[in-house]
Formats: sequence, C-alpha cells, structure tokens
Amino acid sequence: MVFKNIRSVIMLFISLFALTTYAQNVEGVATYQTKTTIDMSRFTRDGQQMSEQRKKQIMERMKNFLEKEFTLTFTNNESFYKEEEKLATPGQGGGGRFGGSFSQGGIYKNIKENTYARENDMFGKVFLVNDTINNLQWELVKESKMIGQYPVFKAVATRKIEQNLFSRLGRRGRNNRSQNQKENDTLKTANADDKVAEVEEPKTETITAWYTPMIPASHGPDDFGGLPGLILELSTSNTTMLCTKVVLNPKEEIVIEVPEKGKKVTREEYAEIVEEKAKEMAERFGGGNRRGGGGRRGGGRFGG
Repeated sequence: MVFKNIRSVIMLFISLFALTTYAQNVEGVATYQTKTTIDMSRFTRDGQQMSEQRKKQIMERMKNFLEKEFTLTFTNNESFYKEEEKLATPGQGGGGRFGGSFSQGGIYKNIKENTYARENDMFGKVFLVNDTINNLQWELVKESKMIGQYPVFKAVATRKIEQNLFSRLGRRGRNNRSQNQKENDTLKTANADDKVAEVEEPKTETITAWYTPMIPASHGPDDFGGLPGLILELSTSNTTMLCTKVVLNPKEEIVIEVPEKGKKVTREEYAEIVEEKAKEMAERFGGGNRRGGGGRRGGGRFGG
C-alpha cells in the first residue's frame, strides 16, 4: 500500500512537471508497430471450419497487411502519420481483382486550427478528405505503467465502428478502409471456395490508450490524439499500435507538408462516394447480378 501511494505521488509529480512545460516547443518523430488480428473461426469452407493449415496459409499471405510500421512526425500543433513502405515477401499479399485500386495517404492534423487532411486514391481518382479533427471523448483512468523510459497513463473511450467498403458483402470490417480493402482482396484470391460466415458486427468498440505527459504533444497514431501527452500505445477491438522509438528535437529540422492534391471532400461526402463505389463493385463482382449482365459498367461519380 505504501509503495502504491509513493508511486502515485511520483507519477503525479511527473505529470505536473510535464504539464508546466506544455507551452514549450516540442517536436520529434515516433515509430509505431501495428498488428491486426482476425477471428479465423469465422472462415468456413463448404460449411465446415477450415483446417489449421489452411488458416495458417491465409494468415501468412496476409502478414504484410496485418503487421505494419508507421512514423508520426510532430510539432506542438501539427502532425503527419504515414506508413513506411516495405517490399512484399514472395507469396504474400496478391492484388486480387481490386489490388492497387485503393490507397490512402498520410494523415495530417493541425490541433491549433482543428484541421484534418488526407489524400485518398480510388481507382486513379484522388480525393482530398478535408475536415475537422475527430477527437474522442476520453476518460482518464488512474492506471499507469512504463513503456521504455516513459511513464504512461491510461485513457479509454468508445467510438462507433466505421463500416468498411465490403461490409455489405458479408465480410468482416473493423479496421481502416485501406487495410480491409487489401485484406479482402487477398482473401478473395486465396481460394474462391473459402467464405466468411455472416454474423452481426458490433456497432461500437472500446479504445484504450496509454499516453505520456513527459512528451507534451497532444498527438498519437492513426486518427487518434487529444490527450495531455503523446500516445505511445493504443488498442482497438482488433488492432494494437505500439511506439517502439521516439526521437525528440532531432538535429534536422522537422518539416510537415499539408496534403493539397485531389478533389476536396468532407469525411461524410467521401463515405458516400465509397458506398456508391461499393454498390457498383458488388454488382460487378459480387455474383449477384440483379440488374442482369455484369452490372453497371459506368463509374457513377468516377466516370469510368
């Protein structure tokens, strides 16, 4: 009990010390390793559970999509989060019918101006998703631990799960759109006989974050932030993001470029565009040619 009280006092002192320096300039680069899990029990073949060998083969092919590395470049007010490119291992991935059709650029945020920007490429047409920052309503929890040399504190929040492009085709959908599109393409090319059981997806999920006031920058991986310190670890329902390296105030000047290319749309407008394209692709490739033939060949808003 005494040890816990002493530790609490120390943590409180650290937090107060860090917060008093919050107005000072801070910049750096943080590296994150992300890992996404999949409930393989949902995958069936001819109505039966797939063998462990088959599941292992699919997971191996999807490894490049499920385990990634990102960098977060940040200053007091701005941040840019992007995926680090790596060469695919032979036999992994696979473009499928839709490979290369979707890609997402890095996430830019300016907390002072409350602005968000991201360049998304969909079938060769670039959209600039330009909106306000979508911060969660965090609840600060009285729990702490160490991540490397940094004391971190726990925060939790609940958010609505964003449905992915293929959610209406009976496939799983809990991570970001780019991730799931590639993942579903890979599964489709894995074996045409493999199917995913349709089950009701949860509508919300709990987000758990661990932030450090020792780095007084209100940023974090992916679309997350808004806490009194840099987020070093974050978990969603199926993805874990862990900071493995932080370089503060590097010798080279930090330069953060604002995405500017593409047709400007809001998050809501972009979601509608994605939904429209999803319906078109469902008609064309989903096997349910309700309108006869191969479905629409036009591109809706895409014009081809």
